[in-house]
Amino acid sequence: MGRKETTGFLTSFVFHLLGILLLAWIWTLPAFQGRPMGCWLGSLEEGGLESLLWDQGQSHPAGQPLLPEVEPVPMEVAELEIPPPWPIGSVSGSSVRPGGQTSPHTSQPLLTEKMSEPVVRFVPGGGLEGRDPQKRGQIALQRGGSEASENAVERGLRWLAAHQMPNGGWDFDHRKANCPGLCRNPGSHGCTTAATSLALLAFLGAGYTHRDGPYQDTVHRGFYYLLSRGVKAERGIDFMEGTMYGHGLATIAISEAYAMTGDPLLKEYAQAAIDFIVYAQDKKGGGWRYQPGQPGDTTVTGWQLMALRSGQMAGLNVPSPSLALAWKFLESVQGEQGAVYGYMDPTPRRSTTAIGLLCRMYLGWRREHPALQRGISYVDQWGPSAQDIYYNYYAAQLLHHWGGAEWNRWNSRMRDYLVRSQATQGHEAGSWYFDGEHTRVGGRLFSTAAAIMTLEVYYRYMPLYESRAVQGRP
Repeated sequence: MGRKETTGFLTSFVFHLLGILLLAWIWTLPAFQGRPMGCWLGSLEEGGLESLLWDQGQSHPAGQPLLPEVEPVPMEVAELEIPPPWPIGSVSGSSVRPGGQTSPHTSQPLLTEKMSEPVVRFVPGGGLEGRDPQKRGQIALQRGGSEASENAVERGLRWLAAHQMPNGGWDFDHRKANCPGLCRNPGSHGCTTAATSLALLAFLGAGYTHRDGPYQDTVHRGFYYLLSRGVKAERGIDFMEGTMYGHGLATIAISEAYAMTGDPLLKEYAQAAIDFIVYAQDKKGGGWRYQPGQPGDTTVTGWQLMALRSGQMAGLNVPSPSLALAWKFLESVQGEQGAVYGYMDPTPRRSTTAIGLLCRMYLGWRREHPALQRGISYVDQWGPSAQDIYYNYYAAQLLHHWGGAEWNRWNSRMRDYLVRSQATQGHEAGSWYFDGEHTRVGGRLFSTAAAIMTLEVYYRYMPLYESRAVQGRP
């Protein structure tokens, strides 16, 4: 062939080869192999929640987000002005249904048995009406707080806001939030739904939501991240990210945000999260543990009951049989006829005793109940812990609901200790760290969120025994 023919042949060959390679590459893309490609949360005006979740009927890997991670945005540590990509509740009055992805927890239905227990319901009272930023300072002063404790809450919230990750969530390893080595004591637990929910609960406890207050963008982006971690399960939506701790905390945060704002999108997520808690309960023993259906322990069960309680306060559907089963579990881990509680058996511990007694209050024990009175006496004698903020968090709620001299003694010690122990120097200013055996893996972020919520106890939930006629199970 001549030079022109050779050149034409080579040009044609290269062109067709490139075309074949391009088609082969396109064929490897997820969309051409029946795999979901994912999408960003955008306007919900078309498609509702169906447009947020993959709808391929496939299992979703545990701990992986439904949506691609947000690309890190270079920014200064305290710079938080990143416009949220999705306005929560922008679809007023729309019908939004969870759909698409499947949770890994879709094995055979959990064991069920007929319940012979009487109907169990949460008691009324203990609501969220104290979370008014305009009134909460006055409420705090009336119920045992101080100007110093309120200032400590605000400093703590500023630290949390500065340690939000660029994708909107929080991590127990706070170094991932543009804080490389500036704050000590990072946590090691990998559940970002738990970390994000704890931070959001601290903001909600002060009355700050995605619609009101100085942290609207922070809370907004936090819920954007949290909801994106939801995975459709056999029943409801799974926010576990490896553990039912994370799911329970996420359910509390979403339910309370809905109760405070009436956001219709949050309602759908909250109900679906409650449905997953009901599904995941051990239908034989009545409790919850790390994975669905496992025999329960008191700590995980406590978070799930608090989540169901938050759902009830938000007007969501919380079935009585699930509460009756939880009552059965509490009886299996109680000692001294219910005055103390253990972890998975009646061997008493301080933290599980505070959790168990608080659950008994919410499920209807009267103030005159002899076991409740003895348990309160024990917690009063123990006093606050110098390192176990997890115990302090639950004990503060328990004694605040109880009131009286026991609460006054316990509160004055707890409040002043937390104010004194808050960091005041450098980038750690506003945070706490308690080197407790059960809180070490949560690091500085867990300690800070738990300390804030403990100092918000004066208005975070209204006292049970002051706001209702005392009625309930004997």
